[in-house]
Amino acid sequence: MRSTRWAKNLLELIRRTSTDLPADVEAAIRRALQREKRGSRAAWILNTILENAALARKRNVPLCQDTGTLVFHFGVPVGFDTNALMAFTRDAVAQATRKGYLRQNTVDSITGASFETNIAPSSPVVCFQQVARKTVDARLVMKGGGSENMGRQYSLPDAELGAGRDLEGVRRCVLDAVWRAQGGGCAPGVVGVCIGGDRTTSHYCAKEQFLRKLNDRSEVKVLSRLEQRILKESRTLGVGPMGLGGRTTLLGVKIGTVSRLPASFFVSVSYMCWAFRRRGVLLSPEGGIQRWLY
Repeated sequence: MRSTRWAKNLLELIRRTSTDLPADVEAAIRRALQREKRGSRAAWILNTILENAALARKRNVPLCQDTGTLVFHFGVPVGFDTNALMAFTRDAVAQATRKGYLRQNTVDSITGASFETNIAPSSPVVCFQQVARKTVDARLVMKGGGSENMGRQYSLPDAELGAGRDLEGVRRCVLDAVWRAQGGGCAPGVVGVCIGGDRTTSHYCAKEQFLRKLNDRSEVKVLSRLEQRILKESRTLGVGPMGLGGRTTLLGVKIGTVSRLPASFFVSVSYMCWAFRRRGVLLSPEGGIQRWLY
């Protein structure tokens, strides 16, 4: 494995993720702008978001000052050297920080001291999965702290919400999480939802939903219908961009499911801000770029 090629192309993955809003996200914001009343605060905010995205792309600077937690998802061939790939990834993160694509955004939880290159225990987060392919599928999600603070987990039944252990209960949980956010976490956002699992796997599954494109549909028909229903109903909440009113509270709803124990029924809701920083690339076994995924 040639370290220079791997580090260079992983650095490019980070740069694109940090500075260039994905096309599906930008298109969703433009559609949202068309729904808002001209001259309204909602329209002004969405226009400002689009101007910010264009400026970040042009100047090659981060979309947001909070460059967030970096979560890498790698699908690698069987027998691939994941230790080397981890080292290349950490090197790319350090380079990206020095170049200004990433903010010095990682601190010691006890002392508050900053890690100058964003390299620290569990930073970045790197997940590996062996797949039946010769290429390496590399995907990166950058999740800001403000949006992370808006996440919630529910244990059903929930008497306060009148939510039972069914899809109607799930719907109530998701809309409650969006309502409680009240524009916090920089709305309009995207919610990733997981039904089931234990407390840890449920949160992980919810965040995995951010790897999906906004215009896709769940392969599970009942979940696809629920995603579209919640997205439509979010427009009636009146929260709007940044919580200042309007129809655009969410840009997307993505729901997944994992198995659970009979005693537990968790619903986890992860919130992503409008700066939906998510990119993916297929790399050759030698680290060369074959195709950008989004």
